[in-house]
Amino acid sequence: MPKTLEKIALFLAKHHLLSLATCVENRPHSASLFYAYDEKNIAFIVASDFKTEHIKNVILNTNVSGTVALETDEVGKIQGLQFRAKMSEAGEDAEKIYYKAFPYAKMMQPKLWSIRLEQLKFTDNRLGFGKKLYWNRADFKEFE
Repeated sequence: MPKTLEKIALFLAKHHLLSLATCVENRPHSASLFYAYDEKNIAFIVASDFKTEHIKNVILNTNVSGTVALETDEVGKIQGLQFRAKMSEAGEDAEKIYYKAFPYAKMMQPKLWSIRLEQLKFTDNRLGFGKKLYWNRADFKEFE
């Protein structure tokens, strides 16, 4: 695994909430979702219902973007990830990953979705003020 992706995976393992942005017919929508990180497929696994506006949007436009951020007021500790991705219904292997992170969710039998990460920009001020690390799936075909 590339060093950049390792650093990003370590950050994502410490968090569990992402902000998702969708858009259909020039109408943007955002939502906060709990996630489990699928390190093998470089994807987030989330649970959401077909009735939600963001899933209705995803059905029409699978292109999504979002963020995962550490909340801090100490500039030297700022960390955050911005992503672009494709979102679709998750496969069966996603259940193991999601229910390991959120075992109580299994009782509700939620619909699981995969957010397959395509482009990442990770800001980590612990590495130097404004330090950014980039990852792009198109540059790493070994993950296909």
